[in-house]
Amino acid sequence: MSKGNGISKDLDRRIDALAARSSLMRGQIIEDALAHGRSLAWQEKWIEGVEAGLADADRGDFVSEDEIAIVLSKYEP
Repeated sequence: MSKGNGISKDLDRRIDALAARSSLMRGQIIEDALAHGRSLAWQEKWIEGVEAGLADADRGDFVSEDEIAIVLSKYEP
Protein backbone atom coordinates (compact mmCIF):
# COMPACT_ATOMS: atom_id res chain seq x y z
CA MET A 1 0.00 0.00 0.00
CA SER A 2 1.14 3.53 -0.57
CA LYS A 3 0.32 7.13 0.28
CA GLY A 4 -1.77 5.86 3.19
CA ASN A 5 -4.81 5.54 0.93
CA GLY A 6 -5.22 1.75 0.92
CA ILE A 7 -4.31 1.46 -2.78
CA SER A 8 -1.49 -0.89 -3.77
CA LYS A 9 1.75 0.65 -5.02
CA ASP A 10 1.14 -0.79 -8.49
CA LEU A 11 -2.37 0.70 -8.80
CA ASP A 12 -1.13 3.97 -7.34
CA ARG A 13 1.65 4.12 -9.93
CA ARG A 14 -0.78 3.30 -12.77
CA ILE A 15 -3.25 5.96 -11.63
CA ASP A 16 -0.45 8.55 -11.47
CA ALA A 17 0.79 7.57 -14.94
CA LEU A 18 -2.71 7.74 -16.41
CA ALA A 19 -3.32 11.10 -14.76
CA ALA A 20 -0.12 12.48 -16.30
CA ARG A 21 -0.98 11.12 -19.77
CA SER A 22 -4.60 12.27 -19.76
CA SER A 23 -4.42 15.58 -17.85
CA LEU A 24 -7.10 14.20 -15.51
CA MET A 25 -6.91 14.35 -11.75
CA ARG A 26 -6.43 11.10 -9.80
CA GLY A 27 -9.90 11.48 -8.33
CA GLN A 28 -11.46 11.72 -11.78
CA ILE A 29 -9.79 8.49 -12.85
CA ILE A 30 -10.91 6.66 -9.72
CA GLU A 31 -14.45 8.06 -9.98
CA ASP A 32 -14.65 7.00 -13.64
CA ALA A 33 -13.69 3.48 -12.62
CA LEU A 34 -16.11 3.29 -9.71
CA ALA A 35 -19.11 5.26 -10.97
CA HIS A 36 -18.99 4.30 -14.64
CA GLY A 37 -17.39 0.85 -14.58
CA ARG A 38 -14.38 1.95 -16.63
CA SER A 39 -11.58 -0.11 -15.15
CA LEU A 40 -8.08 1.24 -14.96
CA ALA A 41 -7.06 -1.23 -17.69
CA TRP A 42 -9.90 0.06 -19.91
CA GLN A 43 -8.86 3.67 -19.32
CA GLU A 44 -5.22 2.85 -20.09
CA LYS A 45 -6.23 1.12 -23.33
CA TRP A 46 -8.47 4.04 -24.28
CA ILE A 47 -5.70 6.63 -23.78
CA GLU A 48 -3.31 4.43 -25.82
CA GLY A 49 -5.83 4.54 -28.68
CA VAL A 50 -6.17 8.31 -28.41
CA GLU A 51 -2.40 8.75 -28.41
CA ALA A 52 -2.05 6.44 -31.43
CA GLY A 53 -4.73 8.41 -33.29
CA LEU A 54 -3.01 11.70 -32.51
CA ALA A 55 0.32 10.29 -33.70
CA ASP A 56 -1.34 9.17 -36.96
CA ALA A 57 -2.83 12.63 -37.42
CA ASP A 58 0.53 14.29 -36.74
CA ARG A 59 2.01 12.15 -39.54
CA GLY A 60 -0.87 13.08 -41.85
CA ASP A 61 -2.05 9.47 -41.88
CA PHE A 62 -5.80 9.74 -42.37
CA VAL A 63 -8.43 7.32 -43.64
CA SER A 64 -9.42 7.83 -47.28
CA GLU A 65 -13.01 8.42 -48.34
CA ASP A 66 -12.97 5.03 -50.07
CA GLU A 67 -11.93 3.28 -46.85
CA ILE A 68 -14.74 5.03 -44.97
CA ALA A 69 -17.26 4.01 -47.62
CA ILE A 70 -16.19 0.37 -47.34
CA VAL A 71 -16.73 0.35 -43.57
CA LEU A 72 -20.05 2.20 -43.79
CA SER A 73 -21.34 -0.15 -46.47
CA LYS A 74 -21.03 -3.05 -44.02
CA TYR A 75 -23.72 -1.46 -41.84
CA GLU A 76 -26.18 -0.29 -44.48
CA PRO A 77 -29.41 -2.30 -44.76
